[in-house]
Amino acid sequence: MIELLQNLIDGLGRGSIYALLALGVAVIFGVMHLLNFAHGELITVSGYAAYAASNQGWSWYLITPLIIVCAIGASLLIERIAFSRVRGASDFTLLLTSFGVHFVVSAIFLLYVSASVKTFSRPGWVTDTFSVGSLNIEVFDTIVIIVTVITLLATTWLLQRTMFGLALRAAAADFDTARLMGVKSDSVIRGAFALSGLLAGIAGVFWLMRSGSTTPSAGIDPMLSGVLAALIGGLGSLRGAVLGGFVLGLAEVLLRSRLPDGIAPLTDGVVFVLIALLFIFRPQGLITVAHAERV
Repeated sequence: MIELLQNLIDGLGRGSIYALLALGVAVIFGVMHLLNFAHGELITVSGYAAYAASNQGWSWYLITPLIIVCAIGASLLIERIAFSRVRGASDFTLLLTSFGVHFVVSAIFLLYVSASVKTFSRPGWVTDTFSVGSLNIEVFDTIVIIVTVITLLATTWLLQRTMFGLALRAAAADFDTARLMGVKSDSVIRGAFALSGLLAGIAGVFWLMRSGSTTPSAGIDPMLSGVLAALIGGLGSLRGAVLGGFVLGLAEVLLRSRLPDGIAPLTDGVVFVLIALLFIFRPQGLITVAHAERV
């Protein structure tokens, strides 16, 4: 029982990061019907910024806001340079554009920075633990879960209680009608990319704290995790994106701890098989929405 509780806490910590990534993916999908495979590049850019700052002796009190600002800036820049030019195009064109951005950003760092792994110092408390009875709980997981809950509550307030949230919900439900009612499409789309960048930045802080390194392809894993979590929860549902993130995190941790030693290294493969089965029996994901998105 203690081991199960330990795994649940670990899974919630990992799933919290996935939930933030998936939420960013879901926000963009709701406004543009774009499954953004370039989402992970926000963490790639932020990772190199963290590496440069760490080399200059910056503490994580300064690196943390730097990562978030870089993620927001990179998201807005990608929208301005790439996605603004294909607005109104087919879903396939948007998808190809997102893949193109992913490969271009990776190639830029590969050619003009370095192909090698760049490491940087991590906060000392990342590996600290504390005991609650027989449970040994990581300080890192505790902070991740708390920050994620606060972020989700703040995002809910933003989307439900502000004019920006109202415009975003209207655009997600019916973009053409929203424009006729006076909603400015440019502002809504840029706002959605800024919000997506903010969520990716917060997730990126914890992702980079845990890894302590970055590479030109560092964005692949967080991109796949965010997209998979959004698909599991039901593409187009923000609640589903959050649920999908927690489900994916718990599945990874529980399988890794429960599978025999010879199979444990294949955890990712087993997770993909389970996800495939989910899509066979419930292709719409765990939560079904009437429209592409209900913010």
